[in-house]
Amino acid sequence: MADFTSMDAMGLCLFLIAWMGYHMAVESSFLSHKSLNQMMHVYRAQWMDRLLWRDVRIIDTQITAGLQNGTSFFASTSLFAIGGSLTLLRITDDAMTLFSNLPFGLTMTRTMWEIKVLGLALIFTYGFFKFAWSYRLFNYAAILIGAAPPHEESGMPQAKAFAKYTAELFTDAGRQFNRGQRALFFALAYIGWFVSPTLLMVTTIAILCVMAWRQFYSPAHDAIAALTIAAPYEESPMRDTQDQFPWPRGD
Repeated sequence: MADFTSMDAMGLCLFLIAWMGYHMAVESSFLSHKSLNQMMHVYRAQWMDRLLWRDVRIIDTQITAGLQNGTSFFASTSLFAIGGSLTLLRITDDAMTLFSNLPFGLTMTRTMWEIKVLGLALIFTYGFFKFAWSYRLFNYAAILIGAAPPHEESGMPQAKAFAKYTAELFTDAGRQFNRGQRALFFALAYIGWFVSPTLLMVTTIAILCVMAWRQFYSPAHDAIAALTIAAPYEESPMRDTQDQFPWPRGD
């Protein structure tokens, strides 16, 4: 492909490195415990710990339903985005004519256009699979809430282990949801490639900065961090089950 230049390769490499680098920083690096996502995992565990002591758990089912609805919305949005991306393949000539008439004078071959559109559709497809799996995990977690031990047994080791593993299921569902959202954010950066590889680099860096700021420096991050310091969850009795019921880690 003579029309795939070295600048295209550089822009695409920067895009992939930024995505993978951000993924590792938020989920598996030494900085991950400082991210907003990771701090919220702690409160999922605390939520399940508190659930054991409640006799009426309507509020818990309502919260779970809200999480499911939000995930379902993004899964549906991803499907529409996939359909829209594939539609661009059917109107390639019209779309290329439209872009070429814009002020920046975009010109590209039909092959490059189709490659870029297929890449965009692939990103949305990845996001859909993450949202769909997250929705399914929230369904499983809702069933576990219904099967939770009665509050009279809340002090028993089995009940504590039940809450711990249910929290892990919620955590995994939230992790998959975050990955789906990440795909949508980087899809916005990817659109810059339709204009030029230079703009792809700019939009990638811009999206990366916005996402990093939200995870590590936003007011929401500062509020949760302050709350964690003021009321650390390490005092919870559910922590006693960590060694007795180890959880197998992994993605």
